[in-house]
Amino acid sequence: MNVVVLMMDDLAWGDLACHGNPYVRTPHLDALHERSTRFTRYSSGPMCTPARASLMTGRYHQRTRAIDTFCGRSMIDPREITLGHVLQRAGYRTGGFGKWHLGDAYPMRACDLGFDETLMHNAGGIGQPGDHPENHWREGEAYFDPVLHRNGRPERQTGYCTDIFTDAAIEMVTAGVEPFFCYLATNAPHTPLQIDDSWIEPYRELDLSEAHARLYAMVENIDWNVGRLLDVLPDDTVVLYTSDHGPCPSARDARGQQRWNAGLRGEKGSLYQGAVKVPCFWHVPGQRDGRDDDRLASPIDVLPTIAALTGAPLPDVHLDGVDLFGDVVERELFLQWHRGDAPERYRAYAVVTDRWKLYRPDGATRDELYDLVDDPLEEHDVAASNEPVVADLRSRYDAWFDDVSAGGFELPRIVVGAPEADPVLLTRQDWHIEGGDGDMGEIAGWLATSRGWWDVRVEGDGTYDVDVLLDPFSWGNPQFFRSIHLAVNGEERIIPWVLQVTRYSFRDVDLAAGDARIEAWASRRDGRASALYVELARA
Repeated sequence: MNVVVLMMDDLAWGDLACHGNPYVRTPHLDALHERSTRFTRYSSGPMCTPARASLMTGRYHQRTRAIDTFCGRSMIDPREITLGHVLQRAGYRTGGFGKWHLGDAYPMRACDLGFDETLMHNAGGIGQPGDHPENHWREGEAYFDPVLHRNGRPERQTGYCTDIFTDAAIEMVTAGVEPFFCYLATNAPHTPLQIDDSWIEPYRELDLSEAHARLYAMVENIDWNVGRLLDVLPDDTVVLYTSDHGPCPSARDARGQQRWNAGLRGEKGSLYQGAVKVPCFWHVPGQRDGRDDDRLASPIDVLPTIAALTGAPLPDVHLDGVDLFGDVVERELFLQWHRGDAPERYRAYAVVTDRWKLYRPDGATRDELYDLVDDPLEEHDVAASNEPVVADLRSRYDAWFDDVSAGGFELPRIVVGAPEADPVLLTRQDWHIEGGDGDMGEIAGWLATSRGWWDVRVEGDGTYDVDVLLDPFSWGNPQFFRSIHLAVNGEERIIPWVLQVTRYSFRDVDLAAGDARIEAWASRRDGRASALYVELARA
């Protein structure tokens, strides 16, 4: 039995015609939905990395140390056993294509963690700080002809990103090697809303805003690509279609309006249903008639469900998920996410049961309670009239928080000097910044004004050539730079700045085996600007 997992990025419950969207055209996904088991109470996210860490491990993302989306907190503990490992050990050829967002450097890459064949972009999206420098510097058109990483090595591609990833997936599943596990994780329809005008024009004719026309064009392109993949799959293939979370605030139109989402409240970053309720449907070989299943479900259930369907042995670790096609079990689901280096008790958490949802929004000081059976749109907070329920659910959360916090939240280290990865590219995606324990905006940790560094582990003493790359736009500031600095464990090297030069080389830098802190910046009269990238290669 083959396995395909389709994971979309920022695709909301309401982005499919089969869920009632009056604008978008998704005929292939509608047909898949029709013949699948649809888990209508699937709670994902509420952000990219948390959902992907849970899907890949069958564990709450807090256990995996991948607790946020950037600034060093989106790197998964390399000791985790992934779905790729589970199926690889069961004799499957494994492939991952698209978005990983669990670490871009060794040993956290997909090609390090159970995938035989990969074609991925870096960071949380194509063109973001942390993606390949060429993509970042052409951010306005980065979804076309991007530099992607094939098995960890950069490689220029031709075409549109979703088409490229699907082509790679099709090449794998038609290669004649079975059984296979194909993980196709598109970065669409995540912003920026880039796609060829030929896809957008039909939606402009519907008098939609430009932002929503572009977004629905990207969804229709996803549908077309899913159709291409489904057409070549063998009959004995399990197919899961899902998304990491609901709509992103940056996809609102010029009036600040969010797209159609079936009346669900909230968007990406919150724990309201609009943010966490996303499509989740499974087509299993032999299953022809579709049905809705209203049991609680979550990304933590994906690994144990696939293991049960394929007969692959489960890893010898604690799993939080269950087999969704197994015996019905009464349980609760826990959700928590906020910025910072570690989860904080009672901050931005939720407990979900068959009936109730207890939720404390980030920054709030009191809990809200919703009856999801009678009030699925979360319009009426009934906490005041159900104090015993609130107390009970909060006590369950306390026990859960103690459990997932027991191992601490020390962040993984990038390894420098390993033969599996040379050179190593350090980016703002994986650095640590001052004030990391506090509140941060969506891009605060990506800016040159942030002071950041990289905690690495050096494998054996060695000599390295180190290149420091500045943001090509930063020198446009009238406060010109003076010098470029590289610090290893506080010991600085300095070279002069040259107008309009963005890459500076430090030769024969000796690194001792063990843990090290690396920092790089450009100095100027009014302070400093952090490097955009640092690349280390054995001399």
